[in-house]
Amino acid sequence: MAADTKDMTALEKKMLALRVREEDIIESFIRSSGPGGQNVNKTATCVYLKHLPTGLEVKCQRQRSQLLNRNLARHILLSKIENRIKRDLLQKQSFKAKSMRQSSKKPKGLKLMILEGKRRHSEKKSTRRKIREIEIA
Repeated sequence: MAADTKDMTALEKKMLALRVREEDIIESFIRSSGPGGQNVNKTATCVYLKHLPTGLEVKCQRQRSQLLNRNLARHILLSKIENRIKRDLLQKQSFKAKSMRQSSKKPKGLKLMILEGKRRHSEKKSTRRKIREIEIA
């Protein structure tokens, strides 16, 4: 039982850190499927959790015990929420960096290189045009 209380406090700490409230989680129990015999047919050990603000869903039936599945499902849900928060933060940072790159001025040397490339490209196209005009005439 001591291991469960340590695990619960770690779970509660993680919930506080991610600002997940117990009221935001819908929990229901379903009968498991697969091997397990009479225990599977009689008890609802599969745990289904849904986090309302994010819409994330978790279904866990790894253990034969409902209590273990509840704990495991909460851990999985919190890790999914954490991954989504990190992904959103990374997207915001990359968007900010992209907008800064777009709005910053290009160095003079780079501008000259781009213009030189455009000039060479236009020369190629103009020579092609002349060849076509000769073939048509």
